[in-house]
Amino acid sequence: MATVKPIPDGMYTLTPHLICDGAAEAIDFYVRAFNAVELARLPGPDGRIMHAMVQIGDSKVMLADAFTECGAMSPKGLQDSPVYLHLYVEDVDAAMAQAEAAGGKVTMAPMDMFWGDRYGQLTDPVGHRWSIATHTQDLTPEQIQEGMKACFAPNEGGQAPA
Repeated sequence: MATVKPIPDGMYTLTPHLICDGAAEAIDFYVRAFNAVELARLPGPDGRIMHAMVQIGDSKVMLADAFTECGAMSPKGLQDSPVYLHLYVEDVDAAMAQAEAAGGKVTMAPMDMFWGDRYGQLTDPVGHRWSIATHTQDLTPEQIQEGMKACFAPNEGGQAPA
């Protein structure tokens, strides 16, 4: 008898599993915005997606439609999300522009950050938040701490940045 692996081949220990009002729309957006590859889609009897999986770069993301009757709520159903999915890319500016053209809403334009990344944020059409970055500098913890202090130091008007 063959031994079943507790973690299937091609999967990692932690995989995001997104609940969406419109999983099909989310898949379409991820394909256009992040060059995702759709790996699986299992529609239920009522047409809602019970399970789907895409691959973005070397990472997999599971998705399903909201099933509020089972407690599976989406960001839109909850009226927000406290979670960001962090995506490292070769060119954050190009990736943000591609995601915006695909229908994402940029909430923070890319900028150079004190921790050594060029970094921006957006919200996808189904309400999930994304932070997107390109690593630009290898910094020591001390350099990052100094950069943070400088970033949040009061400016000439006596105000710390908002």
